[in-house]
Parts: sequence; C-alpha cells; structure tokens
Amino acid sequence: MTKPLAGTSDKPNKKSAPKLRDGVMKRGTTWSYVIRVKDSETGESKPKWVGGFATEEAAKAARDEARVNARRGEYVDRNEITVSEFLDDWIEDHAMEIKPGTLEDYRITIRLYIKPFIGKAKLQAVRPATITKLYRDLLSRGGRGGKPLAVSTVVHTHAILRRAFRDAVEVHEYLSSSPVDKAKRPRGDWREPGLIWTPAQLRTFLMLARSHRLYAFFHLAAYTGARRGELLNLRWPDVDLEGRQITIKGSTGVVDGEHIAGTTKSGRTRVVTLDEGTVNVLRAHWEAQEAEKLQVGDVWKGEENGHVFTTAWGGPIYPTTVTALPGKLIKAYNEPEDRSQIPAEPLPYARLHDLRHIHATTLLLASVPVHVVAARLGHSDPAITLRVYAHVIRSAETAAADVFAHSLQLNEGT
Repeated sequence: MTKPLAGTSDKPNKKSAPKLRDGVMKRGTTWSYVIRVKDSETGESKPKWVGGFATEEAAKAARDEARVNARRGEYVDRNEITVSEFLDDWIEDHAMEIKPGTLEDYRITIRLYIKPFIGKAKLQAVRPATITKLYRDLLSRGGRGGKPLAVSTVVHTHAILRRAFRDAVEVHEYLSSSPVDKAKRPRGDWREPGLIWTPAQLRTFLMLARSHRLYAFFHLAAYTGARRGELLNLRWPDVDLEGRQITIKGSTGVVDGEHIAGTTKSGRTRVVTLDEGTVNVLRAHWEAQEAEKLQVGDVWKGEENGHVFTTAWGGPIYPTTVTALPGKLIKAYNEPEDRSQIPAEPLPYARLHDLRHIHATTLLLASVPVHVVAARLGHSDPAITLRVYAHVIRSAETAAADVFAHSLQLNEGT
C-alpha cells in the first residue's frame, strides 16, 4: 500500500462552509442576514435569520433596516408575515395611486377569493404550486355557495396577485422571485361583445328613451361610445356645442355609497366629436335642466360641479340608475299592459355598456380606421380595439377582398 505524498491527505476534500460576515451570509443561491431581537414579553434576546435575498447588497440593506427597527422595538419578522398581512399593507400603500373604484375592486377580490384560501399561509412559504391550487379551487368552488367561479374572475384574481407579489419582490424585498409568475393559470379569453343591436333596433330604443329626462344620456352614450362613469362625470364647461365636441377628463363611481371622481380608465383626457343631431339633443337637455333649476329654486344642488347629467334636484346620479333603466324600458316595450300593443318584433335585451359596443361596431363596419375608433373609445392602444372587436375586423377583411377584386376589374376596363 503506497503512502500518500507529503503534505497531502487521503481524506476527501470538503467544501468550505459558508462564512458569516457582519451578520450576512450566502446560503445556496440566495443571501441571508441575522440580527438579535429582544422578545417583548421575556426580554430575552434571540437571533433572527431572514433569507431569500438575491444579492449580498440587498441582504445588507435589509439587515441595516432591521437593526434600526429592532432598536426602536418595531421589528417585524418577515419570515412570519402571512399573505393576509402582506396584502393588507400592500393595498393601503396603493390607495393613493389607483382609482377608488379599482381600489374597491381589489379589496373585494382579496377578501372573497384570496384570503379565504391562502390568507393564513406564510408569505415566504407560498410556492407556484400554492397559487396553481388556488386557481383550481376558485374554478371548482370559489363562487357564492361553493359554486364554480368564472374563468374571467380567476384571471382577474391572477392579475392582482401578480402585481402584489411583484411588489413583494421588487419593493419590499420579502421574496427573491414571485411564485405567481410560475403558477399555472387558466387561459383568459377575450370575449367578443355579445348582442349588438342593428341600427333599426338602436333607433327603437332611443325612441323609447326619448320621453325620459335622461334621454340625452343614452343618446350620447350611443353616439360617442363613452363609458357610463365618463358621462356621469361630464361637466358643462367640457361641452363645446359650437365646436361640436366634448372633452372627457375623468370618470365617477360610487364606493361605500359615496360618489368618487377619478381619471378615465386609460388615465388620459380625450376629445370626442359630435354630429349636429347630438348637439341639438344636448341643447334641448341643457334647456330642460335650466327649467328644472327654476322649478326647484334654492334646493338645486348642481351649481357646484355643473354636471351635465343630474337628478331632478341637481344631485349626482347613481350609476345603477342609468344601468337599470334600459332593461325597464325594453320590458315595458316588449310586455305592454295593453296586449294589443305587443310589438311584432320584440326588442332584444341589451346592457347599457352595449351602446358602446354598438358605436364601435358601426364605425368599424363603415371602414372607419381602427386608430380613430380607438381614440373615440378611449383605448390606450388600438391593439385593444383590434382584440375586443376581432369579429368585426374579420368581417371587414372579408369585404376587403371583394373590394380589391372589384377595383382591379374596374381598372382593367379603363
């Protein structure tokens, strides 16, 4: 048996153990720090390890912040933070930068579809499989009474989680990577708008609405494609009847029973042109509103904000009021008390938002350029218009083939 050479050993080499330097150490592919934290009840000081940092610099920065908080008695063990606790802090941080309606939507989604399923889990224990299982549970029993939840709602929940966990990585540095990005989520399909009235059916509806004091609201919705909240937020100073245009600057909604004004969905102001008939409708509406002011007198509440559409005493209109009215008008038309007045062709039921779809579809079928339609609708990118109204674009493309062939035939004859 040969002896090992001098200065060598027959024992296998061992990897050098990670070294702790000033409270920071690399563990595997990530960095961790350790500080001593005094227990508020016992007064005993114990080491607290916190890991998951992508770089040594990130671990050191978090260590320094934790040391300061520990001296103040404000240290929070990020290893113990639950999903619920993180989302509560996260939503409060975002309260100042997103619209009130969106904020309320986030709160409801978190309360109904996230907290009941993974709220008690430790934030750092959440894995892609955790999120994937959440989506499966929501799809099978996440709705009211344990019923399946719509795919669109699960996709919306995913969008909120993706944003929140991305901040957990990039802003709070609680995690080194987001488990949401690697989770298996249901494929969200862009639903094409449902029922689209024909021009004749739209004329029938507007005829029904003509006798109502909010007729101008529905006319403007159909002839501009503006959203409900945008029209309820519209002020008279933003209506230029001589220039035949309106400027849409914001939107209004109701949160916890209170009217809240915010930006448009895209966050941009836009100018929408009007036809002469719509200008006349708005003039008639202004005159009717002036008459209501005289009748109500000092009780009128509309002078402060100058809204175009108000209640009979000048107050703001609840969105649900204008949403519910089309259904009532259509039902009264289709099912009149006088059975002899039943229409030969009932008017199909449609939502208020369908007036926006009618506007877009009619323009696209009339070969108005997509970017022009997108500008009128307030889409931030024409690609959104193309995606939502793909069926209309396909129909126009079919006609385009015939137009091209016909054009060549005409040229050949000259």
